[in-house]
Amino acid sequence: MELTPQEYKVIVENAPNLIWRAGLDAKCDYFNKTWLDFTGHTYEQECGDGWASGVHPDDMERCVKTYLDSFHQRVAFEMEYRLKRHDGRWRWLNDRGVPFYDDDGAFAGFIGSCIDVTDKVEGHIYKEISQKDSLTGILSRKYFMDQLQRSFDFAKSHGSALTIAMMDIDKFKSINDTYGHLMGDSALKLFASVVKDKIRASDLFGRYGGDEFIIAYRHTSIAVASGVIDRINEALQRVALKTEQGDIMLTMSIGLCELEQDSTPEALIHRADQLMYAQKREKSLVSQKG
Repeated sequence: MELTPQEYKVIVENAPNLIWRAGLDAKCDYFNKTWLDFTGHTYEQECGDGWASGVHPDDMERCVKTYLDSFHQRVAFEMEYRLKRHDGRWRWLNDRGVPFYDDDGAFAGFIGSCIDVTDKVEGHIYKEISQKDSLTGILSRKYFMDQLQRSFDFAKSHGSALTIAMMDIDKFKSINDTYGHLMGDSALKLFASVVKDKIRASDLFGRYGGDEFIIAYRHTSIAVASGVIDRINEALQRVALKTEQGDIMLTMSIGLCELEQDSTPEALIHRADQLMYAQKREKSLVSQKG
């Protein structure tokens, strides 16, 4: 049985999704009851561009641009942004908009439907926070070790290569002591960005602690990994940490080793760590002799 216009209206008004419509001028001219109940606003407050006043300031420019670009191109869009709920809380909405046409096939505007996806978005944000080092943006130690365990188990069971590089910034304590911890943080971020730019998408890169960083080269021999390290060293020579007292060139000490008879990821890391500190001691001796 075909629904009557009144029945359609009842369904749309009481749909669980927040529904909106815009006319040929891109201004919104309809919001269903669910939308108005969500925002706590009247139709008069929301119509036209009024709805945008409820969008989070950090999302406003992106939200409006996505909408208007899609409207002018007459293509569907999907985006997520925060909208203030009637209780003053920001909620993440997934908004899908599509062009609609009249009975003669002429473009008549856009219609959209929103659902509250706050739990999903915030869960993703918290997950990302737990995976990333807060200062450098690379993998946190815990998440790196979780991923390394998987790579280690795969390499052991399939006989594939796995190479570890342990690195730290030479004379990092001196940078902290001389220029302060903020400059030390800048050194860590600069170092991490250089390394991240030179490694491959398949490589795991994390902050191990302090000024120590670690790379896991999956399915990669030590010879190939050495080539990546060379590129990192070359890149470090082309950048400098800017201070009021002059530029600081960053160098690193590194321990590189390939999976052999190691029984655990920690054992593999320990070997790389020993090699790194051996190189650091050698540099120190050369410096004293010089």
